[in-house]
Amino acid sequence: MSKKPWPTKEVMDQIYEKKLWGGTDIDFYSGDGSHNPIITFPYIKKVVDFLNSFSNKISVCDLGCGDFNIGEKLLPYSKAFVAVDIVEKLIERNKRKYNADNLEFRCLDLAKDPLPKADCALLRQVLQHLSNTEVQLILDKLCQYQYIIITEHLPSFHFEPNLDIISGQGIRLKKKSGLDITKPPFQFDYGEKIELLSIDLEEKGSIMTNLFVRS
Repeated sequence: MSKKPWPTKEVMDQIYEKKLWGGTDIDFYSGDGSHNPIITFPYIKKVVDFLNSFSNKISVCDLGCGDFNIGEKLLPYSKAFVAVDIVEKLIERNKRKYNADNLEFRCLDLAKDPLPKADCALLRQVLQHLSNTEVQLILDKLCQYQYIIITEHLPSFHFEPNLDIISGQGIRLKKKSGLDITKPPFQFDYGEKIELLSIDLEEKGSIMTNLFVRS
C-alpha cells in the first residue's frame, strides 16, 4: 500500500484527542487563537463590521471552524454559514451543540475535497499549520470566493516567509518564519488586498488578518 502524501487528518485527530492545544477540562478546544479575548474580540468585531457593510447578508464558509467558538459569534450576521473541519468527531460534536436554520457543518479535508460555495471564505490561523503543498492546493480552490479573510500568526521581526513544515500542531514560528501567501513559492493572484487587523503579541509575534477581494 502506498504511503499517504500527508497524514493531516490523523495528526489533527490526535491534537484534539491529546488536547495538545489545551482545554483539558472540556471535550474540544481549538487553542488560544479561538479563545483568548485579546485575539478573538478584535477579530470578531472586524469581521462583523465587514459582514454588516453589505445591504443584504452574504453567505460565509468557515474553512477550519474548529470548536466554533468564533463562528458562533459571526453566524447571526450571515445569510448562510457553512462550517468545515477535518476532524470528524469535532464536527459531530459541533452539530450536537450548535443549531440554526442558516448553519451547516461539514467534515472535509481542505486540501483534498471540493470546498463549499459561498460569497466569503474565512481561514483563521489554519494555513499556518499546513505544509506548503497543502497550502497551495487550498489556494488553488479559493478562486470561487468573492471575498477571502485570512488570518496568520507571524513573527514580530523581519523573516524569511514560507519555510516549509510538516502539517501538524506547530507553525512556522519555530523556524523563525511565517506564512505569506502573496510570496513564493505560492501562486495567489487575487486582486485587492486589504489589511483588516494586526494584533501585537510582543515577543510572541503578531496576528495578521487580511481581506482579499477578487477583481
